[in-house]
Amino acid sequence: MQDAIRLSLDEVHDTAKSLLSVQGFSEAHAAAIARTVTAAERDECRHHGLFRISFYVNSLKAGHASPDAEPDVSDLAPSVVRVDAKRGFSPLALEYGYAPLIERAKAQGIAALAINNALNVAALWPEVEHLAEAGLVAFAFVSAAPYVAPAGGTKPLFGTNPMAFSWPRSGGHPLVFDQASSASARGEIQIRLRDGKALEDGWAIGPDGRPTTDPRAALAGAQLPFGGAKGSSIALMVELLAGPLVGDLLSFESGEDDKAGTGAPCGGELIIAIDPARCLVGGDRQAQLAHGERLFARILEQEGTRLPSDRRYRARERTAREGVLVPRSLFDSLNELRAGASSVRLQAYEGDHVLRDDAA
Repeated sequence: MQDAIRLSLDEVHDTAKSLLSVQGFSEAHAAAIARTVTAAERDECRHHGLFRISFYVNSLKAGHASPDAEPDVSDLAPSVVRVDAKRGFSPLALEYGYAPLIERAKAQGIAALAINNALNVAALWPEVEHLAEAGLVAFAFVSAAPYVAPAGGTKPLFGTNPMAFSWPRSGGHPLVFDQASSASARGEIQIRLRDGKALEDGWAIGPDGRPTTDPRAALAGAQLPFGGAKGSSIALMVELLAGPLVGDLLSFESGEDDKAGTGAPCGGELIIAIDPARCLVGGDRQAQLAHGERLFARILEQEGTRLPSDRRYRARERTAREGVLVPRSLFDSLNELRAGASSVRLQAYEGDHVLRDDAA
């Protein structure tokens, strides 16, 4: 990466936390968001790392997000926990929900966590990885803002609507995947616009409804679901699970709610956790996990294959030693905010506001 600054992970965390605190976030929210941002940079998931800081700050300054709301935890059923984020960002609400979800999953065999009224611009893999490290199989679903056209359509309706899954493993990192129902993540298009790179075929259509590889046209038009009708059906499922099922907004409703165009949708998230030992007679968890390892071994026997998340885990080892590279212009903008500047240079990408890190 040309014209970049190398930061240690501790420096990433300190930069994010102190910046968010200076801009008005409470200690608890600043710390939780900083942990989320640092985890993304650590795993080289850059479009969910420091790149996202502007979404947090812009939403706060627009009055779209609460800087200090304390999440409220309640029980909806013996195995269903609810956390009301009260229009705070999701990292703190999730941290409030983990312990009761894990406790109920291990007591009941399966449990669900419904997050309501949360602004979410983060990845999904941290929550399911956390649950797998506690020995649970986990799923997570979250909707977004209306970015994706349904199969056959040309107008944005669905969010990128990711889903994540994790499977615990003995003596190693969990198997984790986190993938959008769209052909690409929104942040990947924004990053390519910043870097002046074309999109892949099949990612998006422009405002005229025609296929495009131009990131700016894509952001003004609509993203496409992966696999046509198959991805569109998954997006539809995620809409229902993260919206009506838990009493929260659909993606197009979240878009209408974001009147300031901050690009930080407020809505719901559904997480399901399963205790694998409670799913078979005798509860032999080690035999169960070993059975899964047979499948993983067969996958890896084939040349060119890898398991989901292996690339992130390799990045995690590397960044722990070497730190991460941050574009200098993004670093400079972050430092302006960290010093207490009330505003910085902003660039609007058709309603998605990001800190200017294009060296302009």
